[in-house]
Amino acid sequence: MLNVIWFCLIGILFIGYAILDGFDLGTGAWHLFVKKDEERRLLLNAIGPVWDGNEVWLIAGGGALFAAFPEAYATVFSGFYPAFMVLLAALIFRAVSIEFRSRQPGRWWRQLWDVGFSLSSVIAAVLLGVALGNLTRGIPLGPDHEFAGAFWGLLNPYALLIGLTTLALFSMHGGIYLLVKTEGDVHDRLWGWIMWSVLFFVACYVVATGATLAVNPRMMFPMRENPVLLGVVLLPLIAIVNIVRELRLRQAGRAFASSSIAVASLLMLFGSSVFPNLVISNPQSENSLTIVNAASSQRTLSFMLVIAGIGLPMVLAYTAIVHWVFRGKVRLGPASY
Repeated sequence: MLNVIWFCLIGILFIGYAILDGFDLGTGAWHLFVKKDEERRLLLNAIGPVWDGNEVWLIAGGGALFAAFPEAYATVFSGFYPAFMVLLAALIFRAVSIEFRSRQPGRWWRQLWDVGFSLSSVIAAVLLGVALGNLTRGIPLGPDHEFAGAFWGLLNPYALLIGLTTLALFSMHGGIYLLVKTEGDVHDRLWGWIMWSVLFFVACYVVATGATLAVNPRMMFPMRENPVLLGVVLLPLIAIVNIVRELRLRQAGRAFASSSIAVASLLMLFGSSVFPNLVISNPQSENSLTIVNAASSQRTLSFMLVIAGIGLPMVLAYTAIVHWVFRGKVRLGPASY
């Protein structure tokens, strides 16, 4: 039972990260579409007070995976090591770009960090999707549960397709967030672009769904055995339809809520499809890492549950307070980026 609880808790932490840092990364993808310095500052300041706090969810999720399922953590991080180093470099360079851009008024200086911020955001979003794609498709594992493949094998067409779909999802999510946070010319221009962003995501989503059923038809087995899980399949579809509806009604706040539900439900769909596996072995499925053979001892899981009972409400409270304090439209001031 504790193994299942920790599978769900880690899923909640990664869902929190995808929703919160998803609009951060999506904002980076939009950054070069606006040309004026003032408008780019507005976009940066829309995420300025929250972007670093949002990444706490990634650290918490990775830490929980390390403690609860150490063998899965070791296998994933050793197998994806080069890709994770690139992801880490992108996240660091993105943070440096945000902080350094406003330090000098020169045009070349700001354009340099603008490109760095946007490019690192796109790379991070794609790499997160590539990792998810490989976990969905399965990776070669030996009998000792060690990664038995090569780095370039991780960049297969299916994983790259999921990477592109993740970028499209975060771009839509970030674009809707910017509609909530901006006003004036840049706000009006985003209204003109956002529906194209939604259509691009829907096209990627349809192709990715077909490819997933072709690459790993076992993903639908849990739904056939338990029809209640079909609700998890329908939830992202309902959320996407409601995004379009709310955008047509010019209700950006409600569209952002639906976009957040879409992000969460897609990860829930992934989790329910692979359960009880953590890392699927392909082609030798008997070498897969599950919530049983990759878990820490029951005593460790029990002790961690006490820590999570204290720490998780604190993270939730901090996130809620920050977003409440910095609610409303963004306006530039002396302390702005």
